[in-house]
Amino acid sequence: MKIAIQGELGSFSHEAAVTFVPDATVVPCAVAADVLHALDESQVEAAAIPVENSLAGSVIDFYDLFFSHEFAIERELQMRIRHNLIVTPGTEMESLRQVFSHPVALAQCKEFFAAHPILKPTAYYDTAGSVQHILEEKSDQLAAIASRQAAAQYGAKILEEGIEDRAGSFTRFWLIRPRGAVRPEANPSKLSIAFSLENRPGALLQALGTFAARKLNLTKIESRPINGRPWEYMFYADVTISSSDQASAVLDDLRKICPALKEMGRYSTGNRASN
Repeated sequence: MKIAIQGELGSFSHEAAVTFVPDATVVPCAVAADVLHALDESQVEAAAIPVENSLAGSVIDFYDLFFSHEFAIERELQMRIRHNLIVTPGTEMESLRQVFSHPVALAQCKEFFAAHPILKPTAYYDTAGSVQHILEEKSDQLAAIASRQAAAQYGAKILEEGIEDRAGSFTRFWLIRPRGAVRPEANPSKLSIAFSLENRPGALLQALGTFAARKLNLTKIESRPINGRPWEYMFYADVTISSSDQASAVLDDLRKICPALKEMGRYSTGNRASN
């Protein structure tokens, strides 16, 4: 199976893809839009996408694209994010002066930089890409922060493991596929949807009331601006369900009050995996 990811080989999305499908062929894409385009055009059979980090919040690059693309969520994974200080082979801590990584990864390692003030954190477009960069530069003054997969992918050396500030950093990933390729689960535990509302008092309260009336737990809600319609928003929600019938019933309720409604998937809550 070909699975698209955003980022370079060796990224956390790469790890998620091969956790979902161990023998997958991973296809790296530069930006989120390229991932969904590859799926739309059948260049890949699936995509592994990050949707939320337990510390940094939602991955809005993907949320801003969800409503304009057709897909279904097949599975969910909660992956432990462990940041490692990675260098070229032979490099030691004493020579380091600059550390490259994605801005979110740098922000999650503030205590490490406070303990090593001589090191300059430098933003880079991708964690795995930062490992490629320091290897190409061949300097013993440069390091990267990335996953164990990235170090193995490019033949780099892990100088320090687990340098993130908190051990409780997890990222939720979805494995998404074309809608017709996903078989309905017999007993899904989660429903993900997108919906819009009329611009009137009480509209959001009425929508949320449909979940409360059926005693369904809303585990996440996210609002994103609708492109070309100032001050109007699309809402994305994850709901805990105990059966597919519950999902169908609440969707029927929402269709009566929502101008636009999209079901993105009925699936099982993801297990936690450690990298």
